[in-house]
Amino acid sequence: MDRLKQLKLKIKFLFGSLFYASYAPKAFLYTRKRDRIEREFIKPSTEPGFDKPGKLLRAEATVRGANFYFEMAELEVCFLTEDLVRINWKPGIPPIPYGIQRHEWPEVATNLEQTENNYSVSSHGLKVIVEIDGSLKFCDRSGQVIRAELPPQSKSESWIHQAQLRIEERIYGLGERASTLNLRAAKDEQQKSKTYRMWNYDAAGMYPPGSDPMYLCIPVYLGLHSLGSYLVFYENSFDANFTFGETATADFTGGALRYYFTSGSITQLLERYTELTGRAPLPARWALGYHQSKWGYRAEAAVRKEAREFQEHNLPLSAIHLDIDCQVGYRAFTIDPERFPQLASFTQELAEIGVQFIAILNPGIKYSRHSNLFLEGQILDGFCKLPNGKLVVAPVWPGWCVFPDFTNPKVRSWWSRQYAYLLDVGVAGFWHDMNEPAAFIISGDRSLPKVTQHYLEGRGGDHREAHNVYGLLQAEAGYESLRQFRPEKRPFIVSRAGWAGLQRYAWTWTGDIESSWGALRQTISTVVGLGLSGVPYSGPDIGGFQGNPSAELYLRWFQMSSFLTFCRTHSSNNVEHRTPWTYGEPYLSIIRSFLQLRYRLLPYFYNLSWEAAQKGYPPVRPVLWAANDDSRLWDVEDAFLLGDALLVCPIVEDGARSRQVILPPGNWYSFWDDSCFVGGQEVNVPAPLETIPLLVKAGSILPMVENKQLILHLYPPEQGETFTQLYSDAGDGYGASRIDKFQMVRSGNGLEVTWEETGDYSFPYTSIKLHLHGMKLQQAWVDNVEVAGQGQQLECDRFIKVQLKVLSIEC
Repeated sequence: MDRLKQLKLKIKFLFGSLFYASYAPKAFLYTRKRDRIEREFIKPSTEPGFDKPGKLLRAEATVRGANFYFEMAELEVCFLTEDLVRINWKPGIPPIPYGIQRHEWPEVATNLEQTENNYSVSSHGLKVIVEIDGSLKFCDRSGQVIRAELPPQSKSESWIHQAQLRIEERIYGLGERASTLNLRAAKDEQQKSKTYRMWNYDAAGMYPPGSDPMYLCIPVYLGLHSLGSYLVFYENSFDANFTFGETATADFTGGALRYYFTSGSITQLLERYTELTGRAPLPARWALGYHQSKWGYRAEAAVRKEAREFQEHNLPLSAIHLDIDCQVGYRAFTIDPERFPQLASFTQELAEIGVQFIAILNPGIKYSRHSNLFLEGQILDGFCKLPNGKLVVAPVWPGWCVFPDFTNPKVRSWWSRQYAYLLDVGVAGFWHDMNEPAAFIISGDRSLPKVTQHYLEGRGGDHREAHNVYGLLQAEAGYESLRQFRPEKRPFIVSRAGWAGLQRYAWTWTGDIESSWGALRQTISTVVGLGLSGVPYSGPDIGGFQGNPSAELYLRWFQMSSFLTFCRTHSSNNVEHRTPWTYGEPYLSIIRSFLQLRYRLLPYFYNLSWEAAQKGYPPVRPVLWAANDDSRLWDVEDAFLLGDALLVCPIVEDGARSRQVILPPGNWYSFWDDSCFVGGQEVNVPAPLETIPLLVKAGSILPMVENKQLILHLYPPEQGETFTQLYSDAGDGYGASRIDKFQMVRSGNGLEVTWEETGDYSFPYTSIKLHLHGMKLQQAWVDNVEVAGQGQQLECDRFIKVQLKVLSIEC
């Protein structure tokens, strides 16, 4: 690195350090005030607890299950479906159902039985055995015990809940985690079981792998062992610690012990969980493209220059995100009119080249009578207060700030109205940041005092209960605003924080991760874990938020992110700005090829998004998704599936030019050269700088688009038939749609492809092409008329049936 560049980096780092340091006096004052307030108002509870609920006295059947009465507690077992049951231990204040989407369920036939030692309540698909000491066993349809729970413990106003874990059992989920994919595999510094805190937390500029807690904590996890898999979701938003050792322990600081249990395959678990908490709506197609961002654009000219350089470098671009430096004094719902003097015409200018304008938004409102937003919120009585009635005031980017109480529906409605004028000038979406909610501190918790009072839909409560749902409710307000004020478009919101159900309203990103090879590797587990927690749209700041990645690190990060649902480059204000052309050649050309590949794969991405909206399946999946009965796949965390067809194997080590890949069962083809690998084994795959191992499962029909032509890449099965559905619509809005159903049948040297069209949206492609992989094409017939192919490709218009005579190439 030359001396001039080193000097620039030092100046930039010094500027960034001074920028953060300017907030130190306010952070010091707030920290002292917060601690004093909590000492004053938080009093230890005198409510008695118990180690066990006591002896089971009696049981009575209910319409959906049964109630059980113990000496010191009550238990409600309620079947919502034949394989989804709600468990509710009392006493305890029922949670406000912020995370629950579905409240009405069809009737379920259940049966209560008593034996000498216990009771059981069952449906056709699931049995819950209730022992006389309060321990529970959950059995599947065959009678196998899938989960065994210990009697719950009550500690004053909170609960400890434990379940036994099998030796081989793996645990996945808990929302966003900078940990191993299998949460049970992670260890603390003493090599003991790692504890995961359930408290949305601002990483404050940078976090390394292993950090905990994170921005988006969700109390849901999947268990996988030799007898099957299950999912548990705790409907409790209070702070908690989860530990997975010999037992799975959930230790809550407050709230009720209400949780949901379901068992079945991994796909069934995600279907049930997202049926309960809601599924992600179909995004606009443009959102699946590439997003460029940085903290430091400041003015219209810089954004225009960035967009033009993408065009000049022949790089596709779908959105540009603006950080807080584009606001007036970092204030919510502002974009500086002096630096963006013609915002409406500028957003239109960007839209004409296919680029959407995304604005940032933080919940902290400037504590000033010169702020109309502050005055409106005061008149509404909509800001969070302390028990003594005074406003909660804490330092964030605008300075001293107050905080809307999103647990009040009137406040959510008021907040929703604020988006309207920015939508009117062409802002296409919003980026919710600092919404844990975060505050600047010197030490302790980076949020509001725990005694902060909240409306909580009229019931009342404090920040200990409201903290984790704060970002979720802000996202709901934003989503409803975009639906109301721009009903012809699909909302686009990215939220840093949230809770169960966030997928109904927003995407997320993995926050301020450091720029390192370890962080690149960590991203895979974090994104996959979010998907298994119901959040299908996430991705990292490509290259890391804090730090200056080497050319190779940025390239490898970009190659991986090209196959994630949210693909965005972003970085801090005190590091070198990075774009696909920052590092010159050969990196620019390689990045261009991956970006162009992502856009060719948009039919596949869009179809996976439709599948997520229909079934709750995350597009980015753990490798074990392909065969969750294969224990070799349970700990694979350096690769992932994109849908069922693609196995993506990122390069996460400096200088690596090959890597080991553990293959699921079946045959797998290299996307780059059609070389074939037999599944069920570990293989070494080349990874020159230009590519990463990208494998396609035999039996896949991979849809891609080039020059408005649909290309179906056929990877024939070894034998038998496979099916693929391709969803299409206008790419935004709520109009007509279509589903094209393709069937591929392999029989010896014959391959047959049939096409069935449904829906009222016109076929959106000019023509269709079949591209055969892993076989040599000898003859072809389209609707019984022989046609000539070109190499491995066959040009078609519309067809009902294509028959191919092929020469098989064995793996």
